[in-house]
Amino acid sequence: MFEKVLIANRGEIALRVLRACRELGVRTVVVHSSADADSLPVRLADETVRIGPAPSRQSYLNAAAIVEAARQTGAQAVHPGYGFLSEDADFAEICAENGLVFIGPPPQVMSALADKATARALMRRAGLPLPPGSVRTLPTVADAVEVAAEVGYPVIVKAAAGGGGRGMTVVRSAAALPRAYARTRSAAQVAFGDDRVYVERYLTDARHVEVQVLCDGHGNGVHLGTRDCSVQRRHQKLVEEAPAPALAAATLDTLAETALRGALSVGFTGAGTVEFLVDEAERCHFLEINCRIQVEHPVTEMVTGVDLVHEQLHIAAGVPLRLRQEEIRLHGVAVECRVNVEDPDHGFAPTPGRLDRFRPPGGPFTRVDTHGHVGYLISPHYDSLLAKVAVWAPDRPSALDRLDRALGEFDVAGRGVRTTIPFVRRVLDDPAFRKARHTTGLVDRLLADRAGGATAPAATVPAPATVPAPAPAAVPAGDAALADPPVRRTR
Repeated sequence: MFEKVLIANRGEIALRVLRACRELGVRTVVVHSSADADSLPVRLADETVRIGPAPSRQSYLNAAAIVEAARQTGAQAVHPGYGFLSEDADFAEICAENGLVFIGPPPQVMSALADKATARALMRRAGLPLPPGSVRTLPTVADAVEVAAEVGYPVIVKAAAGGGGRGMTVVRSAAALPRAYARTRSAAQVAFGDDRVYVERYLTDARHVEVQVLCDGHGNGVHLGTRDCSVQRRHQKLVEEAPAPALAAATLDTLAETALRGALSVGFTGAGTVEFLVDEAERCHFLEINCRIQVEHPVTEMVTGVDLVHEQLHIAAGVPLRLRQEEIRLHGVAVECRVNVEDPDHGFAPTPGRLDRFRPPGGPFTRVDTHGHVGYLISPHYDSLLAKVAVWAPDRPSALDRLDRALGEFDVAGRGVRTTIPFVRRVLDDPAFRKARHTTGLVDRLLADRAGGATAPAATVPAPATVPAPAPAAVPAGDAALADPPVRRTR
């Protein structure tokens, strides 16, 4: 096991990784921006390094500063959490060139899977089912029109380099396709530096189901069951549960086995998530593989008893997988919701501010992952996630009731601060959701109901202001320099 790990992230995931390291006797280095100098991860770390000012491009996306901080503090490995540089193959390669273990898949695997078109081609070769559409990217609008005509409308235009719910446009008619194609390419170029797109059939009545996998560097792998993540706004998740409800046992088995086969076929290592759309007939369609720990990993931990961050650390240290498939058993139901500092009544716009009151819920089988506290200033520079509330119960109705009870206890207040708690409680009360008959269209339906039935026209999914931008260009090994002098503290 490593002696010291640098955590290249912030907020609740930095705190989550820090706690796992401490439980394993691993010292931690937390890098931070000037805006996060007094955050809980910084307070609890063994060592800290300030790597830049508040904007993420100058701090959490500053690969040079992070690598130099690791070198100066003697860290042996870098845990990227999720977001920021967690799926950046260039950053993983820079770490390797500087003698650092990147806690995640090899750079070449990440690079292949980050390109959605390449990932689709690889998974098709591995026998995974794909949504009808193009496997290759489409360089002209004529190509897109041809594919859309073959698969039928509605279709979705997707950026090959997209992720995090960005770079997608739903198109419902042939007349709207040329403009949507051009807009998506333009937005993808700005957001990802890559304007390549592809087109696939848009499944309107589908569930978003994913499978958690763990693979080591010795060719071993296991799956840890499914999660349903169909409750989404702007293609970003709000409520997640494990296992995925109301699906036949054969469908769940197929998803899990197919996901693990796909991951192993490309030499995946570490903790990853294989995502699918499941239609009304329970046909499964591969979406993508995420090369990092997911925000929603707590629900899998709660139904399996497996600490996924512990396993990440052991796998990265070269230890053969400590789990066998037959040893993994799912018990009960876990449901998680994200408490975002956003206003659902105004398009889920971020509402940053200082917390005057902050009292998370408690009680049996209730887990809260958060970096918030009274007096905490929620910055406009970063993602709006403030907390995750996850609960476990023997069955789904009890789990939903427990989550609703917990959210009713959660007291968050501050000038101008709004959260998604009231909206999530509406989701929990929805009859279709209660019966597990919901699809990815649930949030849009609830918003339309509140607006009196009006629905907004399809448009390019915007990038939230707080979502980190892509990483800067690769930094040559051995030539890194901090954006500003580090401030270190050793406990």
